[in-house]
Amino acid sequence: MPDPAVPPTPPVPLAALLAREDLGLRQIAGPRDTDTGTGTGTGTGTGTGTVIHWAHTSEMADPYPYLLGGELLLTAGVHIPEAAGSGTYFDDYVSRIVAAGGAALGFGLAPVHDTVPRALVAACDAYGLPLLEVPPRTTFSGVARAVWQLMAQARHAELRRVTEAQQSLAAAASRPDPVRAVLRQLAQRVAGWAVLYGPEGAVIGEAGREAPGDAVRGALAELAGVVRPGVAAAAGTTGPGSARQTGGSEATRATAAPDSAGGTRPSTPPSPSPSPSPSPSPSPSPTSASDTIAGTHLATYALGAGQGFVLGVAAPHRDPGDHTIASVAAVLLSLLTGEHQSGSGAARSSALVRLLLGAEPQAVAPLLGADRWLVVHGRPGTQPCDPVAASALGAALGSPLVDLARDGVRVLVPADREPSPQSGWTLGVSAPAAPHDWPTADAQAARALSRARATRTPLFRHGTHRPALTDLLSPDEAQSHARALLAPLTGPLTETLRTWLSLHGSWDRTAVALSVHRNTVRQRIARCAALLDTDLDDPDVRMELWFALRHSER
Repeated sequence: MPDPAVPPTPPVPLAALLAREDLGLRQIAGPRDTDTGTGTGTGTGTGTGTVIHWAHTSEMADPYPYLLGGELLLTAGVHIPEAAGSGTYFDDYVSRIVAAGGAALGFGLAPVHDTVPRALVAACDAYGLPLLEVPPRTTFSGVARAVWQLMAQARHAELRRVTEAQQSLAAAASRPDPVRAVLRQLAQRVAGWAVLYGPEGAVIGEAGREAPGDAVRGALAELAGVVRPGVAAAAGTTGPGSARQTGGSEATRATAAPDSAGGTRPSTPPSPSPSPSPSPSPSPSPTSASDTIAGTHLATYALGAGQGFVLGVAAPHRDPGDHTIASVAAVLLSLLTGEHQSGSGAARSSALVRLLLGAEPQAVAPLLGADRWLVVHGRPGTQPCDPVAASALGAALGSPLVDLARDGVRVLVPADREPSPQSGWTLGVSAPAAPHDWPTADAQAARALSRARATRTPLFRHGTHRPALTDLLSPDEAQSHARALLAPLTGPLTETLRTWLSLHGSWDRTAVALSVHRNTVRQRIARCAALLDTDLDDPDVRMELWFALRHSER
């Protein structure tokens, strides 16, 4: 008979249900929980106490076909025959509930029975099934509602725990020593020990309050070999009582059987150093595997495709959210280890070091994989401008070269990757530029972003260069004239004049582009007119000033 599969709902400690004074439930038979719980319903059921996954009402003499496992079965005893106490009725009834995986039995008093039959109490004691007495004032629907409320509280608490863990792991990944920081945070969140194995099985880093013993270390290292690409197929199965699942998301080595507390225990004690047996045929290795040894829960996760790094976790308890938390850590570590192993990551690090040591941008550009580049400036809409959002924008634009500023993001993108509008972002794109022109391209992208925000356009590109009358002039002479004409203006005034002219003299749109008040724009433009001693309403003056502004940035 296969073991029953409990419903995929948060487990609720039976002790929490008994602690509800509004229900008035009383346990009169079966094993008692040593941990009385807090009555909050936030327990996860990983200890030795009884947990329930649902409440189900049935008056069938044989409820087995209608149970999924893990239920609190509620009955008023309508199905009990008059002569049940003198035969094997109650033994058969309780044994079928236990065989179906029922977690507990609730017996309602009145209107059928004034007391719980003694034979039922004896049968529940004999088969280890908790028996609850439900008082007349408590309806079965009220019990079911209480179970649902406790499950909702448990789900909310677990989601909050997982969310907080994800945030802390992401923050750890941005610290100076990210790999060890992530391991420390993971060990703290699962109240255990975390270790990262390298491709050859060597320990790269580990963290935890208390290091496990040699038996646990050996079993965890062995389990890491199960998920490491190329190792599992060669090693075959992993020892007595193992049940290895390949090609899936999880493999469990130790077979399990129900124990007296309603949980599971290994039917064959796992050995920390089993002798490998030959595999009849190689098969894909799983991405994760789990085991339990000496009361410690073990889990391993392969990082990335073919990298060979493996994350191992050992903890005294295994809560429902632990797998999710460990999976998030595995993804972060996969990115961190993949970055160090990839040639592109090494090239970017080399380029940064050379720039810091005084190399020219054009000298390190080949290490980045392109000769011409686009600078993209981005401002988020409603979402926060944080490292996660900035990295997501860089990934969408096809470049890991991202700079997060206080109010925006800059991305350096190879010129052959044409940026496209991104949902939730306003983007400004420069013209293609060689490395020595990156400062100019940065200024172009900033102005393009300002124009995009002013015109409410998702993406604005700086105008591409085409033959014009200005090409007939010497660049040096044009720049000399521009510097002389604009000499009276300071930086803010120059930028305000440039933006105002590019937006055809619109006060409102200029104010939006510069993030200032429209009166500030009017005052600055008036100041420009006074310093230049000219009439800015004259189109010829505007044309000459625009010509000078275009050449002053070169």
